[in-house]
Amino acid sequence: MSQQFDVIVIGGGPGGYIAAIRAAQLGFKVACIDEWKNAAGGPAPGGTCTNVGCIPSKALLQSSEHFEHANKHFADHGITATNVKIDIAKMIGRKDTVVKQNNDGILYLFKKNKVSFFHGRGSFVKAVDGGYEIAVAGAQNETLVGKQVIVATGSNARALPGVPFDEELVLSNDGALRIGAVPKKLALIGSGVIGLEMGSVWRRLGSDVTILEGLPTFLGAVDEQIAKEAKKAFDKQGLKIELGVKVGEIKTGKKGVTVNYTNAKGEAVALEADKLVVSIGRVPNTNGLNVEAVGLQLDERGAIVVDADCRTNLPGVWAVGDVVRGPMLAHKAEEEGVAVAERIAGQHGHVNFNTIPWVIYTSPEIAWVGRTEQQLKADGVAYKAGTFPFLANGRARALGDTTGMVKFLADAATDEILGVHIVGPMASELIAEAVVAMEFKASAEDIARICHAHPSLSEATKEAALAVDKRTLNF
Repeated sequence: MSQQFDVIVIGGGPGGYIAAIRAAQLGFKVACIDEWKNAAGGPAPGGTCTNVGCIPSKALLQSSEHFEHANKHFADHGITATNVKIDIAKMIGRKDTVVKQNNDGILYLFKKNKVSFFHGRGSFVKAVDGGYEIAVAGAQNETLVGKQVIVATGSNARALPGVPFDEELVLSNDGALRIGAVPKKLALIGSGVIGLEMGSVWRRLGSDVTILEGLPTFLGAVDEQIAKEAKKAFDKQGLKIELGVKVGEIKTGKKGVTVNYTNAKGEAVALEADKLVVSIGRVPNTNGLNVEAVGLQLDERGAIVVDADCRTNLPGVWAVGDVVRGPMLAHKAEEEGVAVAERIAGQHGHVNFNTIPWVIYTSPEIAWVGRTEQQLKADGVAYKAGTFPFLANGRARALGDTTGMVKFLADAATDEILGVHIVGPMASELIAEAVVAMEFKASAEDIARICHAHPSLSEATKEAALAVDKRTLNF
C-alpha cells in the first residue's frame, strides 16, 4: 500500500531540503526524495551545492589560498616558510570530509524535524484523488502519494555540442573538483562563477591557466567599473582571460586536450592543455521526472513553468530553484523553498528577486546586489554613485589585501539604495549589510549614519555611502 504524505519534495538540494524541513515545522507530514550517492553508495542529500558546487569549491578555494599565502605573502609578515608543498590527495580528502559533514547534517535535520527521507529517484506516476502518485526508484522501489508536491530537482552542467564530459580530460564542475594532480596547463571555457573559481584554485596551486570567454566583455552581469577592477587583479595574478573568442574543434588524446579557437583579432589559435573545464552554464534537470505522465508544463529551455509564487500549471504541484526561472543560486532556491512551504500552509511566503545577492568567491571576492550602473543608465534612472577604495581602509591595509572598492548607487531624488557592488576582501560577507538595507528601503544616508566598528572592512561601505553625497570621513 502506498505511503500517504501531505507534502512530497522531489530533490534534496538547497531548495528541496529547506522546503521539506519548513513544511514539517509547519505541521505537515513530509517526505523528501533524493538520489545523490556518496562514494560508498549511501545517501548524500544537499544537491549540486553540497556535493559538487558551492561547498566543495569553497573548501578548495580556502586550501589553495592558504598555499598561496604561505608561498607568496607570509614573508611580508616576517614569517619564513621554505619548501612549501601541497598534498593534493589530502586537500581533496579534506574537501570530501567537508561535503560529508554537510550531507550528514541534512540527514540529522530531517530526523530532528520528522521528515521521512527516501533515497532514490523520484518521478511522477499519475494524478490520483487528492494528490499525486510518486515512484521512488532506489535500493527498494516504493510508491508514495502526496497531496502537494514540490519539485526541486536542480540543474546539470551544460556540455559543448559534440564534446561530452568524460570527467578525465573534459571536465564539468564535478570533475574540476576531483583533479588528482596539479595540471601543468589547464584550459577553461567560460569566465563565469565556476570558470573563475576553479581557475583560481588551480592557478594558485601552480597551473598555467587560460580561460576562454565568447563574450567581448568580462563579467557582463557585473557592474562595469567593478568588473574592470576585478579583471586588473586577475591579470596581475597571472590568470589568463581571453575575451571575444570563438571556440572551434576540440580534440582529446593521450597527451591531453587541444582547443582550437579564433581570438578577438580573428587569429586562429590552438591551445594545448592537460585538462579542459567546460563552464558555459547549466540546464534545468527534469531527467527521469516523467512530467508527461501528469502534463507538467516545461518551457523552451526545459525549465518547469511557474508563476510568481512557484505554482506550476498543475494544482498542488510547485517547483523551486534551478529547475525554474530566475538565477541559479542556492540561496535563491532556499528562499523559494521556504516561501512555498509557507504558501501551502496558507501563509504569505516572501521572495524579493531584487535583493538576492550574487557572489564570486575569487580573490578578490566579487559581490553585488541590486542594479548595476549600466542598467540604471539603460533604464533612464537618475542616480548618484559613490565609491571608496580598500586601499584607503585601515583594516584592509592591516590584512595586506587592499585590492578593490565598494560602490553605492542611490536614487538621485530619494537617496534610496538601488545597488551595491563590491570587489575586494570579504565581499561575500560585506554584501549582507546592503541586502538588509535594500530590503528595508534604506537610503545611502542611513548607511552613512550607522556606526561601524573601527577598524573594519565595513567602514568602506560607510565611506562609499558617504561618497554618494560627495562626503567622506576617510578613516
